[in-house]
Amino acid sequence: MSYAHRIEGDRPIKLSEFDSTEDAGLRHEEAIQRTDRIVAELAELQELMSASRQRSLLVILQGRDTSGKDGTIRHVAGALNSQSCSVASFKQPTEEEMAHDFLWRIHAETPAKGQIKIFNRSQYEDVLVVRVHDLVPKHVWRERYDQINAFERLLTDSDTTVLKFYLHISKQEQKRRLLERERNPMKSWKLSAGDWKDRELWDEYTAAYEDVLNRCSTASAPWFIVPADKKWFRNLAIAEILLESLKPFRQGWIDRVEEIGRRERIAIEEYKRSRENS
Repeated sequence: MSYAHRIEGDRPIKLSEFDSTEDAGLRHEEAIQRTDRIVAELAELQELMSASRQRSLLVILQGRDTSGKDGTIRHVAGALNSQSCSVASFKQPTEEEMAHDFLWRIHAETPAKGQIKIFNRSQYEDVLVVRVHDLVPKHVWRERYDQINAFERLLTDSDTTVLKFYLHISKQEQKRRLLERERNPMKSWKLSAGDWKDRELWDEYTAAYEDVLNRCSTASAPWFIVPADKKWFRNLAIAEILLESLKPFRQGWIDRVEEIGRRERIAIEEYKRSRENS
């Protein structure tokens, strides 16, 4: 059973159709235990993927402010080996980035074979923020849906698994989290007046996200809507999708690793014999 909602593209969806408070009837502790077990298995798969160097994984996290992108990275990816798992965050583009096409800075951060890369925000900012804040003409950002689909198709054709997660929180839960940040000195570094200003554009962002989900969820690079009002359920839902997406490659990776090991053992034996005969 999947706790996240995969967008199949068979019909247009509205975010109002999805319950951000959903928890599948699970208890908090039960969900945490399941997540821990899944993350442990993910760590084993990561080691096999890294050693075999046949595929890569790109995880894209999108969502409104406070939806839990940082928390997801901390709780789901925190136990993974940092030698082959890294995070890229995309904020306002620099002058150099603005001098290139909008995908230039994105492509530079995509994972090599054997690597996991997590995007905290992504290429989709260029059809979300720029649209809502009218930063580029409409005819420019409208073309970007097809350009993003083509870009992601290039990645998947090059043996990258692409998984995209929209962290779905309610307006009420976002307000609660923003107020919590203001009260917690340890979270004050996240404070931004822009978060409150963007709440005034809630409906505009809703429309922009709905277009992203409807136009850019493909068979090879799907979007998943993740109920995110309950952080522990969000973490479980995402960890589960990652595991189920990587498990089909497990045996192939094992076979590849064993093949590499056999070759190296032969090379070692040949070296030892050469030393004995010298």
